[in-house]
Amino acid sequence: MRHLENRIARQVERGDACEGSRPVRRVARASGWRAVLLSLSLTLAGLAGCSADAGRPPGSGGSGGAGGASTGSGGAVTAGTVGAGGASASGGASGAGGVAGAGDSGNTGGRAEMGGKGAAGGSGHGGGVSAGTGGGAGAGGTSSADAGADGGRPALARPCDIFATGGTPCMAAHSTVRRLSAAYPGPLYQVRRASDGKTQDIGFLPQSGAADSAAQDTFCAGASCTISVIYDQSGKGNHLKRSPGGAEVCRHQDREAVADALPLTLGGHKVYGIKVVSDDNGGCTPPAGGEGTGYRLDQTTGIATGDDAETEYMVTSGDTQAYGNSGCCFDYGNVETDDKDDGAATMEAIYFGGGAGWGHGGGNGPWVMADLENGIFSGSNSAYTGNTSVPYAYVTAVLIGRSGGTYALMAGNAQTATLTTMYDGARPGGYTKMKKQGAIVLGTGGDNSDHGRGYFYEGVMTAGAASAAVMTLVQADIFAAGYGK
Repeated sequence: MRHLENRIARQVERGDACEGSRPVRRVARASGWRAVLLSLSLTLAGLAGCSADAGRPPGSGGSGGAGGASTGSGGAVTAGTVGAGGASASGGASGAGGVAGAGDSGNTGGRAEMGGKGAAGGSGHGGGVSAGTGGGAGAGGTSSADAGADGGRPALARPCDIFATGGTPCMAAHSTVRRLSAAYPGPLYQVRRASDGKTQDIGFLPQSGAADSAAQDTFCAGASCTISVIYDQSGKGNHLKRSPGGAEVCRHQDREAVADALPLTLGGHKVYGIKVVSDDNGGCTPPAGGEGTGYRLDQTTGIATGDDAETEYMVTSGDTQAYGNSGCCFDYGNVETDDKDDGAATMEAIYFGGGAGWGHGGGNGPWVMADLENGIFSGSNSAYTGNTSVPYAYVTAVLIGRSGGTYALMAGNAQTATLTTMYDGARPGGYTKMKKQGAIVLGTGGDNSDHGRGYFYEGVMTAGAASAAVMTLVQADIFAAGYGK
């Protein structure tokens, strides 16, 4: 982190933090999510090496939070609260950045500018860092479809842009609530109308990137709709459809999520998440209509296999009604391609919930844990109490799976800019060398065990293990998106 801060500071002092050494046009004051976005812009400039550092490998040099590999304990990683030239709450002083010119007009929402130079933030407490503020975003154009209705955040870097800048590009990116890549043209998902079987793709609002829920509401008016496809925004074509069923257990085809079952606001816009419901009948023999919710893709492109490194995150919910009394397993991540339990280390997915009888952390839950097949782990074992509960309305859950026998779990309140390293250290015994197969699942276990429940808003799978600096920026973007606001 210190390396990242110093590099940004040097660029700022030279006046060439980004955009071809643009001159500072004026100093602006910023607060709240705008300050976070300005800070994010400048920090991305440092990661990408917009000037003298352009030839260096992206994302190098950012060290993690306070989590030690030997003990597995972690510290907070935060983007800091950026003031208008004053001291930040946990990341040191930061000066305000310059404001960029207006962006291109049109349906794309305009081009985001990196802005003028600002002072780099100091190091924070608990492994955190406060980034210096960058410039504001260019003013985007409007389209006739949402003119006057899309007054949300400017179209700055999204999670997949941040991961790419850090050298860990997205291989899959799924969300029904917002765009996760600034270059992605849409759509986000597809809904199916029960009355006639017709489908409709749902896009996003050009400036904010929030899902165009009005299009869903119009198409589904007076009818029942389900979410039939969750499109992959990475460009790899890893789209998710309902699971065809397990090859050994839970052989039934899973249910599609009810399209309007999980409404929320995101940056002032109404959107819909995915409500995963469970098969509560036991024995994987539900009556018709009693199946659990599950989405899957067995033949994928670019997803990690074997002991290859990867990063996974999702935004979910720690509210009791979201996950309570849930069985195995509400997962998002890397699973078997044959829809079977192929043994220990053949999957690597984020598990979120109360442990499903397989594992637990400290406190009463819920916890962010790793489903590695035939075991759900909170750290080096299934009962590591340093991995503490995260009972927030909106939770960021992170799994960083490295090659060579280590992994990390991070968690945070998606309504703040802080992530905490819950564990960083050796994998559990029997899982040192992974045997990942590279399929993708949402809502069930690797063998299609569909007894879990949970809320899903967005999720990403990358190539390579992301640094703590990159995850800090991703969390800042999640916070700035405005979950529940």
